[in-house]
Order: sequence, then structure tokens, then C-alpha cells
Amino acid sequence: MIGVADDFTAGPAVGTTARTGSAQSPAAPDPAPAAGRASARPATGGQVASSGQAGPVPARGTRSTSRWRIRLEIIGFTAPALLLFAFFVVWPIMKAVQFSVYRWKGFGPLVDFVGLQNYVRVLQDDVFIGAMVHNLIIVVASIAIQLPLGLGIALLLNRKMRGQGVLRTIIFVPYVLAEVVAGVVWFQLLQPRYGVIDTLLAAVGLSGPEQGWLGDPEIALWTVIVVLTWKYLGLAVILLLAGLQGVPEELSEAAQIDGASWWQTQFRITIPLVGPTIRTWVFLSMIGSLQLFDMVWILTGGGPANATTTMATFLVNEGTKRQNYGIAGAASVILFVVALTLALLYQRLVLSRDTTDRPRKKVQR
Repeated sequence: MIGVADDFTAGPAVGTTARTGSAQSPAAPDPAPAAGRASARPATGGQVASSGQAGPVPARGTRSTSRWRIRLEIIGFTAPALLLFAFFVVWPIMKAVQFSVYRWKGFGPLVDFVGLQNYVRVLQDDVFIGAMVHNLIIVVASIAIQLPLGLGIALLLNRKMRGQGVLRTIIFVPYVLAEVVAGVVWFQLLQPRYGVIDTLLAAVGLSGPEQGWLGDPEIALWTVIVVLTWKYLGLAVILLLAGLQGVPEELSEAAQIDGASWWQTQFRITIPLVGPTIRTWVFLSMIGSLQLFDMVWILTGGGPANATTTMATFLVNEGTKRQNYGIAGAASVILFVVALTLALLYQRLVLSRDTTDRPRKKVQR
């Protein structure tokens, strides 16, 4: 009874107070539930949850500091490489362009400005045109010979067999040798009459060319191509072998279960999956063949009768032997433009399929 009386007496009082408050000012919400909800939310990051207020703490200073730190780290790591690139690549190209517009013998200041006359002389020179043709022949021959051989050897070494590591080492050793060492060795082997090659041929009743393998203009270039194949075949084998080892074995096993032969598995599954590696190797072989110098210079020096001259040996001959540094500069710029143009075209037409996604065709129902 006492509790009921208390409730009965407290009810009008509360109502009277509410009516009085509503007459004076709008009713204020009870802060207790709000405080309860605020305290129920977890405080994350820079937020502070309290009974009266909650919000993120500004971190603009920290973010800007971290961004500048990242930028300084990028600059610190890339600056040495950029400096070396500028000193050994960009600056020589600029100097070559400068020399190419002057008639200069290597002594004194550059005063005899001739404009584009050096370029005209180079492009009208039969020796330089022949050198460009030789470079293109080497490009095509290197790809046509080394690609099938390298792919065949890589497929053979990709199978489990005894002495696999030894065979890989033997094939890769010529590529590791310096071009000077390999060139001198082959120069001695190909000497007429007293060289190892002619001695072996004489032992079986055969004989080499009268002028030597490197002295006959008809076969000198093809002899150089054989030496280049021996020298750089190891790179093709190693790259293709690495690509073959990335092909899942489950695909070959599934093809064998479906009744495909070994040749069908290689031509329809394995080789298409090694396509990116093949295209990368072709790019490297093409650029290397265009810039070929050291092996030709050691074996033949561009001879006999300019039969093995390349663009690189042409510009070195003009610069160091004839002291025509303006002609050599023009030839070097042309070589750079030719290599850059072919590289960009190959990148755009061939390598782009490995770096960009093709648009998918919509299936019509």
C-alpha cells in the first residue's frame, strides 16, 4: 500500500513538472541513452569516445610527413641509377648528335658546321648500306637458327635424364665466356691449313677454302653467323628452359589421358604457353644483332672487302682509323634511331600482347 501511494503521489508531480517545463522551453532529450550509445561504440584510430563528444583526431601533419618520406626514399634509391644512366647513356648520345653536324678530325674546337651533310654522306655510302644489310641478315639468321635449336635442346633437357646438369653447363658455358676470348679462340681454330678445323677436314680427306674460312668474301659472313650461334645459343636454351619449367605438368598429363601424342602436347600446349619467353628472347636477339661489334671486329675486322662489316664496325673504322668523327657520329645516331625504331615497333606489335589484356568478346546467346 505504501508503494502504491508513493506512485500515485509521484505521478502528478512528474506530470506537473513536465507541463511546467514544456511551457517554459522545449523538452530536452534524456542524455543518458546518448551517452550509453556513445560509450558502446569502439574507439578506433584517432577517435576518442566519451559521454559527451566523439570524433576523429586530425592527422594531416603525419600523412604529409609520410608522403615526403616516401618521396625522399624514392629519390634516394633512384638518383644514383639516374645519374649513371645520364652520364653513360644520355650524355654520349647528345655528344654524338653534336659531333654529327660538324666536320671534325678529333683535334681542336668544333667550328666547321656542316649540318646534315654527314648524314647524307653516310646514307649514300655503299659500305654503310651493305653494313645495314649485313645486320639484317644476322638478325634473321640468328632467330631462324637459334630459335629451333634452342627450343629443341630445351625440350630435351626439360625431360628427366642422366647428366642433365652437366649438359646444361656445357651448353651455357660459351655464353658466359667473354666475346674477346671466344673470338680469339675461333680465330685460331679457323686459320687456313694450320687451324684445327682444316686439320680435322684434312684427316678425313676434305679441305677448307683456299683463302680460309674468314678470308673468303662468299662465306666469311656465314662463318661469323656460325660462331655467333655457338656463342649465344646457351642464352636461348636457358631462357626457354626456364619458361618450360613454368608450364604446369597437369596440362601434359591431361593431354596424355585424352590420347595426345608427345609431339601434339608440345606443339599445342607447351610451346604456346612458352610464347612470352620466346618473344622476349627474339627481342633480345634482335637488339644484340643490330649492335653487333666485338665478335666481328676480332674475327674479321669487317673484312674481307667489307663482306662482314656491320654498322658498329663501320662507325668505329670511320672514327678511329680515318679520323672522320663527324661521319662516325652520324652513323652512330642512325644506328641508334634504327634500333630504337625496331624496338618500339616490336614492343607495340608483339610484346604488347603479353602486357595488356585483350578485350573480351561478348558471347551472343
